[in-house]
Amino acid sequence: MGITGKLANAVISSAESRDDCRIVGGTSRQSITVNNLPVKSQLSDLPEFDIVIDCSNPDNLDKLLEYCLSTGTPVVIATTGFSDEQIAKIKAAAEQIPVFFSFNMSLGINLLASLAKTAAKLLGGQFDIEIVEKHHNQKIDAPSGTAIMLGNAVNSALDEKYHFEYDRHSKRMKRDKYEIGMHAIRGGTIVGEHDVIFAGRDEVITLSHSAASKEVFAVGAVNAAVFLAKQSAGLYDMSDVIEELK
Repeated sequence: MGITGKLANAVISSAESRDDCRIVGGTSRQSITVNNLPVKSQLSDLPEFDIVIDCSNPDNLDKLLEYCLSTGTPVVIATTGFSDEQIAKIKAAAEQIPVFFSFNMSLGINLLASLAKTAAKLLGGQFDIEIVEKHHNQKIDAPSGTAIMLGNAVNSALDEKYHFEYDRHSKRMKRDKYEIGMHAIRGGTIVGEHDVIFAGRDEVITLSHSAASKEVFAVGAVNAAVFLAKQSAGLYDMSDVIEELK
């Protein structure tokens, strides 16, 4: 879904380099041809396929889930910016069909989340924690879903005692010990950069990830699709793929 977008183009390129999967077509508002692939407005109008990779936008979620639930089709959701209500719908759908949902499809970002979680276990209570994310000036949602994913990973290692602080400009007070600061930067063509900062007394530890292109997310999405095609109903994320690769 969303085959005319930049991420979808990278997904097509990634799939073409493999011999265990292929793209049969895509959806868009316009019935055109992309990379010699048929493009239709509805999933039901495409040639037979085994799995859907969603590269569109959150507005298409209801239509996507309706189709997948009615046909039993597994779905990889590679879109971000969902509301809490929409995430609840995704989780509910996973009770009936295989659903792959991750705030970030990059293997590196998911490794960063694991490292941040380990660091939080060792440093929690002694270090202040801040998360800074940077993206291009066309990104709509803030903070990024990946920043929230990283924050959730850190908080899970700290018994969920911490809360997210998104904005301090209106507060005239010292930093709360139990907060995780979230900061969003938008500019230029930054693909995606994330820093998890542990600031202690006289020392700072920073864990960072930088994406140079959307290719890293596309490779992850295709890996997710190949993985998901073998699974039964349930909710899966990149940690499941990492586990299979071990």
